[in-house]
Amino acid sequence: MTAKNSATRLSPIAVQVEGHSTVRAGGRSGTALALLGVVAFSLTFPATAWGLESFGPWSLVALRSTLAALVAGGFLLAGRVPLPARAHWAGLAVVAGGVVVGFPLLTTLALRTSTTSHAAVVVGLLPLTTAALSALRTGIRPPRAFWAAAVAGALVVLAFTLAQSGGAPSAGDAYLFGALLVCAAGYTEGGRLARLMPGWQVVGWALVLCLPLSLAGSVLGLAAEPVHPTWHGVAGLVWAAAGSTFLGLYVWYRGMAAIGAPRASQLQLAQPLLTLVWSVALLGERLSPATPLAAGAVLVCITVTQRVK
Repeated sequence: MTAKNSATRLSPIAVQVEGHSTVRAGGRSGTALALLGVVAFSLTFPATAWGLESFGPWSLVALRSTLAALVAGGFLLAGRVPLPARAHWAGLAVVAGGVVVGFPLLTTLALRTSTTSHAAVVVGLLPLTTAALSALRTGIRPPRAFWAAAVAGALVVLAFTLAQSGGAPSAGDAYLFGALLVCAAGYTEGGRLARLMPGWQVVGWALVLCLPLSLAGSVLGLAAEPVHPTWHGVAGLVWAAAGSTFLGLYVWYRGMAAIGAPRASQLQLAQPLLTLVWSVALLGERLSPATPLAAGAVLVCITVTQRVK
């Protein structure tokens, strides 16, 4: 009896250790996927700036969504993925309105008058906005240390933004702040849905849901706005569609489902700093001397938010 009881007690211990290792591995892979998404997103503004060399803002956004939807639809058909449950369509509509339509359109309109570096630091407030909306949507309350680090990172980004713009908001900031709200809502709802279905399917169905609108927008936009095809313009359009809109959102939602929206959102504090690097390398923009200081402060905040339990 003793031997039998001992064997019975050992079984749950082995299961617990295995489960703990699986959770830790899932957390590491989730963080890696979310970081890959951040890298993809960091190229969005430079790609959009390139795209605006060839297309008008409305046609660029519509073409971007159309191409991404065709790629996503191809993957869905190849995988014979069934339609989502009726209960998920409202959430998918939020993702589509915020991430597929709202954010690309508002940021593209902003980039007509703002530099990519300025837009990048304004949108750097997205992690805090996403964490706040996620807490309200899910009822999860991160600890105070998490919020302290998140607010500190947001303040660093805000101070950097004001310094870049001479202490006053730029003309395109209204578009950018609107983009913050709609994108945070889309990220939050997408992260919730990614726990119920694979993240790439969340992205795919949100894109397909917008396909009729994006097709109509492409036709009207191309008819109303001038088109001047260049290598930069086409490359920017392709990356914005396939890289940022599909690949970026795919890995981002998978990572966010694994580690949670509040924690994943803090990784995006690095996104504006990466965009600044691309702005210099790809667009030839000049950065202010405050950039290394802001980068160091933001990375400290990211480290704190990732270590808080």
